[in-house]
Amino acid sequence: MDRSERFYRIDQLLHERGVVSRDVFLDELEVSLATFKRDLEYMRDRYNAPVVWDADAGGYRFGKQSGAGPRFALPGLWFNEGEAFALVMMEHLLSSLDHGGLIGPHIAPLRARLTAILGTGEASAAEVRKRIRLLAFTPRKLPLQFFEELGRATLKRVRIHIVYYARSSDRMSERDVSPQRLVHYRGNWYLDGWCHLRNDLRTFSMDGIKSLKLLDESAREVSIKSLEDYLGTSYGIMRSGDDVYWAKLRFSSERARWVGSEVWHSDQRGVFDPAGRYTLELPYRDDRELLLEILKHGAGVEVLAPEELRTKVRKAHLEAAEINRPRS
Repeated sequence: MDRSERFYRIDQLLHERGVVSRDVFLDELEVSLATFKRDLEYMRDRYNAPVVWDADAGGYRFGKQSGAGPRFALPGLWFNEGEAFALVMMEHLLSSLDHGGLIGPHIAPLRARLTAILGTGEASAAEVRKRIRLLAFTPRKLPLQFFEELGRATLKRVRIHIVYYARSSDRMSERDVSPQRLVHYRGNWYLDGWCHLRNDLRTFSMDGIKSLKLLDESAREVSIKSLEDYLGTSYGIMRSGDDVYWAKLRFSSERARWVGSEVWHSDQRGVFDPAGRYTLELPYRDDRELLLEILKHGAGVEVLAPEELRTKVRKAHLEAAEINRPRS
């Protein structure tokens, strides 16, 4: 029985029996006297439990609740230590990814509750947050107001009108969108939605939304299966065109030590050859993201197919070499 369960058992015994001897508590809780006393002090300090020792009755009972202070109540939602530890990890993960302050204000009460449950010591919430570090890669700033309104529109199933800046074309446009789902990808937030201007599914970078208004019209419904069929069939968040291509990449034996254990796409195919090199095949629609991923491996990867992708990688390397040639 962990500490949180002991708190509930103490409360239960006192309500059932009125007066409970020290020996009964120690037997029921299976703890030492010192641990039992620490539990009582914790309940008194953190939850205002009016537990007193009644010498005449020979046991503990609930005393009269002070009218000035807060009332005693154990949390209605309770977790044991293992569950609380997992939740602290989850909360820490969310907070570490939440560079724009989108979620923090809403989970502050949960953070305080978890900290109280775990208390202090080796497994405390403070120790978890201190010993586990999570770093996000190049997150972009996102206004809190837009994130909340997008979440509201997505859950309430209403259309939105947005002014959107597309970096790929360096243009602004206005369009009505039926939000389908919010996606957190590589440290940034995106919106998958039905674009009524293009009459098709599109993915919008949330930081590209410059203004947003909720409309009185219901959102067009797109099934999750349709979303997955369209948006989940190719690599990356960038998707354009109807055709799906397959990239075939061969990594050096040195790079294969890392890439061989990575999942780039759920439908990927990978195999090691006798020399320790790793050949990876995966589908894509738009090659912009895939190019960036390939280029970061430098000479550690060769594009075997398609030829168009191989040509783009070669061109990018030649241009980079020209820009970074030795200065005279």
